[in-house]
Amino acid sequence: MEKKFKRTLITTALPYANGPVHIGHLAGVYVPADIYARYLRLCGKDVVLVGGSDEHGVPITIKARREGVTPQDIVDRYHKIIKDSFEELGISFDVYSRTTSDTHSATASEFFRRLYDKGEFIENTSMQLYDEEAGQFLADRYVVGKCPHCGNERAYGDQCEACGTSLNATDLIEPKSAITGSVPVMRETKHWYLPLDKWEPALREWILEGHKEWKTNVYGQCKSWLDMGLQPRAVSRDLDWGIPVPVEGAEGKVLYVWFDAPIGYISNTKELLPDTWANYWKDPETRIINFIGKDNIVFHCIVFPAMLMAYGDGFQLPDNVPANEFLNLEGD
Repeated sequence: MEKKFKRTLITTALPYANGPVHIGHLAGVYVPADIYARYLRLCGKDVVLVGGSDEHGVPITIKARREGVTPQDIVDRYHKIIKDSFEELGISFDVYSRTTSDTHSATASEFFRRLYDKGEFIENTSMQLYDEEAGQFLADRYVVGKCPHCGNERAYGDQCEACGTSLNATDLIEPKSAITGSVPVMRETKHWYLPLDKWEPALREWILEGHKEWKTNVYGQCKSWLDMGLQPRAVSRDLDWGIPVPVEGAEGKVLYVWFDAPIGYISNTKELLPDTWANYWKDPETRIINFIGKDNIVFHCIVFPAMLMAYGDGFQLPDNVPANEFLNLEGD
């Protein structure tokens, strides 16, 4: 028998604030989420639809550098464009905020600090690509090269957008700096890692045994990741744009955008409901549904749930993650 819930929290993937939303975003995430929220409201259900702009990460710094402005200028411009677009399209968000808000910064910092204090991170020194011409370490998106899986010549250091494979910058063939075009060298740097392998048994039980009803593309991609074996994943980056890592000895380092961004669902709920937000995140009688695109499956079904498991304190995992496929136009 299907479980009955007291309330539903619907989250939508946070659109990246370096460009306007397009038809793929709308068809894949926001219109379906809006239809479902409206349906539940018509049924008299307690439902909250949460959205917001994702405003940290390397693509924003790249765009700012190209235009000769600050990253804040970029996100201010596109957050307004995106928010106005949703309002004009009638998407019925209960809250649409942003990851540069004070509430989000405090929430993400506290989240990292709790995991740090609990000993949930691995502190690791590793070799990372460094652009000698620019005088800085290269975050994943500052590295471009050939995908080792499909041969795409324009793969990024975190993901190939042709085949969807998640990558590390050092996986790329013939990597180059996206800043100067020069060939980077390897230098030593320290970062904090979330040991996804520690949470693999719990994730396997939660997904493969507990959610066989999930869409085939979601379940299949999760099973593929779990069958390959999960590895620790860095949650910090050498960058000057983002939420500073809130521990001593972390100068010049910020929270990795994929650690920071999903916490935006929590901070945006806090912004809307400062006194009762926990009812939507920590009550087993709340159903949480994440509407996303295919490229975000691993983060919503593997990384963010592992973060919530590590945090503890009653945080609930999503009941469903309905991810849609890519819309291909002219072979791209």
